This record gives sequence, structure tokens and C-alpha cells, in this order.
Amino acid sequence: MSMENILPPLKEIPPHLQTLADYEVQAQKHLSDMVWQYLQGGAMDEYSIRDNREQFAKIQLVPRLLNDLTQGHTACEILGQTFPHPIFLAPIGHQQQFHPDAEAASALAAEVLGSNFILSTFTNTDLASLKQENPYKWFQLYWQGDRKKSLALIRLAEQQNFKAIVITVDSPHTGVRDRERRVFFHLPENMQHPHTPSHIPLPELHENQHPVFAGLMQIAPKWADIEFIIAHTDLPVILKGVLHPLDAQKAVEIGVKGLIISNHGGRVLDTSISPLKALAKIKAVVPTDFPLLLDGGVRRGTDVFKAIALGASAVLIGRPYIHGLAVAGALGVAHVIKILKEEFEVTMALMGTSTLNEINTDFISQE
Repeated sequence: MSMENILPPLKEIPPHLQTLADYEVQAQKHLSDMVWQYLQGGAMDEYSIRDNREQFAKIQLVPRLLNDLTQGHTACEILGQTFPHPIFLAPIGHQQQFHPDAEAASALAAEVLGSNFILSTFTNTDLASLKQENPYKWFQLYWQGDRKKSLALIRLAEQQNFKAIVITVDSPHTGVRDRERRVFFHLPENMQHPHTPSHIPLPELHENQHPVFAGLMQIAPKWADIEFIIAHTDLPVILKGVLHPLDAQKAVEIGVKGLIISNHGGRVLDTSISPLKALAKIKAVVPTDFPLLLDGGVRRGTDVFKAIALGASAVLIGRPYIHGLAVAGALGVAHVIKILKEEFEVTMALMGTSTLNEINTDFISQE
């Protein structure tokens, strides 16, 4: 789409926007082709992007009927904190690409709808400008190449009343993203990142050093770094991007308080296992009440139900709320959350479940 054909953000929601899929179609009209390909694209052949969604379709629902649901609600408790519903907003950086109000708009919508907001390290909005008294916000940390710089960002989050630290561990190296390269994707030169450069500086390579293994991988976080962070903050530390049960067990052993099961929306390692399949494997090896959040492929209220049935404490949405942001700023994000939340409520009612604690594998068929 040429620049002159890009629609400005809408001031009100048109009646044809009824589903998250409707927002996806509409969002493309509000973004340049370069930004659209960045948002929608993933690694290599993009099998993982498709598989993340297709795994939900393979699970069928088996409702129970005639139950009394008059006391029903969607509240969930994670890390001692009660959330009104289990639909959280995933950390996504550089949101100014999608709307001038950037993360401030997403955070406002999340606050109004009671959705937990996870702010990216690569935010264009200063974390201090998010409402301090809002209890539903976590800070996502991209490792800054060393402990001192990483801890400095955590101190900022502590000062601003963020409730947890989410450390993304699945992208020590950028995925091979063909779509981005074909459109020569780049961030605007004047884009502000108040807490960190838009990219972590690489170590200087000496002759005969490998550009991958001695480059980005040299400054990637290790288990000892996670232990260091846990020892130096009172906030609960959550790891994002864990897919292997052995990594989940290791995380529990060192004091990690929760996991976000994610393959980075299919943007890093193509053909990696879908989060929904990984969830069941990880659920089997962690303590019963250990928080597991699912990130990737959620587009319907039925998807939220299926994730919880398989053991998720909550789900994260990423691209869908950015579609809302591109279409209508905070209003669009709020509407996307509202659509998904209401679909989930109706699904719970039709499934005969009045609380999240009642949702389990008895209500699904995976034959």
C-alpha cells in the first residue's frame, strides 16, 4: 500500500468490526506495507505462525449442561495477585510504528478493561508515564548484554510499581525473517527508545571469531544471569519463551516464579513446537499451582478456554491488540480485548463452567 493510501486511525469503531479477524483485515489499511510485513511476518517459511493457530482448531470442546452458573466469573489469581480475567497483553516493542500514541494507548486500554499489560524493553513510551497506581502491569526485560545494565532497568520498573519482571529468553539471536528483508524493514531514524538503544550493541569481534557464537551469543543471558536477577530483586521473575520441559524444571529449581510458554509468535525459530503443545508437556513436570501462561495463536474466546483447559493460568495476545492499536488507538485495543473477553465469557457459560478453576481436560477432546 502506497503512503497516500494509508488510512489514518479511526476516531470511532465502525459496526463491521466484530471479530479479531475483522481487525486484522482493517489494520492493513492503516499501515505501510513495510510495517505490515514486519508485524505479520515471522521466521523463515512461517510454519510456526500458522501452526500456533492451527493447533487450537484441532481441539474440540465437550460441554457440560444444566449447571448453575449464576455465581460465575472470570477472575484468576497469579503470584498472589487477582486479575479480573485471564487475557493479558504481550510485550511488543516499537509501538509508535502502529499508532502515534504507542504503548501509552495500549496501556490505557488494558487498564480500562482490567487486562494485565506487559511493557517491552523496546518501548517508545517512558515506563514512568504509565499510571503508577495501576496494579496490572509487568515489565519485560531484554537482556542488555550485562548484569549491571539489565539490573538498572529492573530498578526503574521497581520504582514505578511494576508487579513482575518478565525476562525474554528465546531470542538471543534475531530470527531469519525473509519477509522483513524483502521489504528492507527498518525502524525510523528518529524513533525514541527512552530506556535502551533499539538494538543491543554487539561485542567487538577479533579475527577468526565466529560472528554468531562469539557475537550475539556471547552477550546472551545464561542460567547464572537469571539466578543473579532473582537474587537482586524482590519482584517475581517470569521467563518468557520456554518450550522444553527440562528448561521448565530448571527454572522452577532456581526460583523462577512463572513461565510464559511461547515461541515468540513464530518470529525467531521456525518449526518450533507450538505453545499449546508445549503447555501440556510442561504442565506435567512443574508443581500443580506453578503459573504457566500461554502466548501465541489466541484469536477466539474458545482458544482462551482450550489453553486454560490444558493448564494455562492466563493467555497473552500480541498481534491482535496491535491490529486494534493501528485501527483506532486506545479505543481499538480496548475493543479487541472486549471482543475476546466476551467471547470467552460466553464460551465458559456454554461449556457449563462458572470459574476458571473448573476448566480442565474433561471439557476437551484431542483425538
